[in-house]
Amino acid sequence: MTHVIPPIRLYMSMSLDGFIAGPDDRPGQELGRGGGRLFDWLDGRMGPGPDGQVFREALATGAVISGRRTFELAGRWQGDHHDGVPIHVLTHHIDPGDEPPGSARFFTDVTACATEARAAAGERAVMVHGAGAAQALLAAGQLDELEIHLVPVLLGDGRRLFGTGTRTELELMRRLDGNGVTHLRYRVRRDVR
Repeated sequence: MTHVIPPIRLYMSMSLDGFIAGPDDRPGQELGRGGGRLFDWLDGRMGPGPDGQVFREALATGAVISGRRTFELAGRWQGDHHDGVPIHVLTHHIDPGDEPPGSARFFTDVTACATEARAAAGERAVMVHGAGAAQALLAAGQLDELEIHLVPVLLGDGRRLFGTGTRTELELMRRLDGNGVTHLRYRVRRDVR
């Protein structure tokens, strides 16, 4: 019997100009000004089409890795992102008295976080949320795939998914045209740099 290594996959809605939130994202305005437009496609999440398929696949993941900022902006998901799956939060600092809710745990080591998330996920994919988490996982060689929900809008400003960094080659694995969005899944190519 072969052991399946679950992929660590970023799930992210993004504008055509590379923003994942509008300007001034903060508590009470988590997606920034105008950033809610990036999630209009979720209106079809329960339907039979591509948007519903992608949404159901995301909820079939076995663990979550999140950046600390995303975790806090999301109200810590009240300790349950979906179906009680373990939440692994990458952070630069852990306050001794800060106990995250539910199954959430803090990590300062990217590789340890990825290793524990893969183990917790079993044979299911690990879902990644947050630009900081994605960048840290990519830099550590732990991000396997990117599921980008590309929305045909130019936000012009806000929080970028990727800024500066090392050149990374990607291979398109799948393209699904949804309602006002194109779902693109890429594999991170480690055989070329």
